[in-house]
Amino acid sequence: MSWQTIPFHKFIALQRGFDLPRSKMKDGDVPVLGSNCIIGYHNEAKVDGPGVVTGRSGTLGLVQYAKVPYWPHNTALWVKDFKDNDPKFVYYKLETLNLERFNGGVSVPTLNRNVLDTLKVKIPDQKIQRRVVSILSAYDDLLQNNRRRIQLLEQAAQFLYKEWFVHFRFPGHEHAKITDGVPEKWRKISLGELCRLRAGDTFKPKYQGRLEGNLPFIKVRDLSREGNAIAITGADNWVTLDECEEFRGKPFSQGTSVFAKIGEGLRQNRVRLIVRDTLIDNNMMGAIPDQRVTVSEYLYFLLRGHDLASYAGGAAVPFLSAKVLEGMDVFAPPMHLLLLFHDAVKPMFHQIVNLEQQSAAAVHVRDILLPRLMNGEIAI
Repeated sequence: MSWQTIPFHKFIALQRGFDLPRSKMKDGDVPVLGSNCIIGYHNEAKVDGPGVVTGRSGTLGLVQYAKVPYWPHNTALWVKDFKDNDPKFVYYKLETLNLERFNGGVSVPTLNRNVLDTLKVKIPDQKIQRRVVSILSAYDDLLQNNRRRIQLLEQAAQFLYKEWFVHFRFPGHEHAKITDGVPEKWRKISLGELCRLRAGDTFKPKYQGRLEGNLPFIKVRDLSREGNAIAITGADNWVTLDECEEFRGKPFSQGTSVFAKIGEGLRQNRVRLIVRDTLIDNNMMGAIPDQRVTVSEYLYFLLRGHDLASYAGGAAVPFLSAKVLEGMDVFAPPMHLLLLFHDAVKPMFHQIVNLEQQSAAAVHVRDILLPRLMNGEIAI
């Protein structure tokens, strides 16, 4: 194989993105790429695709690939010159360089390009680059396809939820009597009557880092983990039953909805469903459904439909109190209707869990292959 080691500045050229306040964004389909994600859409592109972007200020180390024309935000760096390298290969290569280590900021993390340009990178010729890209792209295509399927399944289940429990077009609604805007036999109760709210456990460092065990122990960041878009199917930390007993952990059972209870995670309003006994850390909260009055899928969509951060206290750092959240006014439809809903959406959730587990497995294999393909360990 033909590989060579060259200085970073001979590999690619990076340039700072362009300022674009949210107030200046105009309706369009051009993605505006920030330091770690699409932060909005605009009607004008600054750069033709394909393109590669990484964080310049704020969040460092994450790399994004754009197939279409895009606008790189000034919090990002974009590849101005690929220097005859395959753009997708450049994307994969940057993923392996741990760019966050080149932080030159003090209060705000900032990527130091002067230091970065002195870095030595090992790259192959274009033919091998294309082979590497074809292997890794197969996994990315699978993940993207699974995300689309999961999104469609969730949309179908959510549509049914809204039709039945928001717009009151449930089976038999034509014959239901409506009083004060509420169908007969529906009760207006507090969330605390529908479920039990409980915070997670303290997760001491000495228990962290194990990739195998009897119980997953999830943190707020696991809510964004690949394979955890709807249901929690994977975790970065696992503990044994003995360890759980040692620190007196209280696992949450299948069917519990979990979410962040403090800080930025709370603002993002990410609610996930647990599909096996799971421990959560004390920055999170779980809503355990009372099976006498509700079903887990209804509770999940109910919580997803509320801005949980609006119930938070605290000024600088918002936090949720179980006592306050328990007072949220909600509807309790009749149990026979909830069971019909459960039967209707259960197959959808089953498919979602299978797809998320498949995605998590694909990410695991991809993460093993990526560094080895990028440094020539695997002959292709």
